[in-house]
Amino acid sequence: MLINVPQYIDIEDKIVGPLTAKQLGWLIAMGVILIVMWNMLPGPLFFLIGLPVALIFLALAFFKPYGVPLGNFIIFGIMYFFHPKLYFWKRTPQKEAPSTHKKNEITTVSAKKELSSEELRGLARLVDSEGAQYSTDLEEILKKAPVKK
Repeated sequence: MLINVPQYIDIEDKIVGPLTAKQLGWLIAMGVILIVMWNMLPGPLFFLIGLPVALIFLALAFFKPYGVPLGNFIIFGIMYFFHPKLYFWKRTPQKEAPSTHKKNEITTVSAKKELSSEELRGLARLVDSEGAQYSTDLEEILKKAPVKK
């Protein structure tokens, strides 16, 4: 049985020509506000205030910073400023201050351990297979590997 999988679900439907419902809503709101301003304000003042209003509504209708509509972008910005932030503390290693008196320091010298090319190939095979090709030979290699403290 074949099932049709919807494609392009992130693209809004076009309602009037190339305009989506949101874009059409922003343009209608701009038109209503401009008509109200035209009837209430004198000519020069209308053009002085109407031009920025028209630009704001055109930006809300068509501008998409980072692929997100400007209205959503503004809402995300407001939410960022008013929601609590969650900070994670990452501990950084502290450098010890040099001490004037010496303590009994224990120094350990570890023998240099080297892997043969066959052992290295076995480890590479293990990593490439994501652990599927695990063998007892690799257990021996891993036991010999130096442990860093």
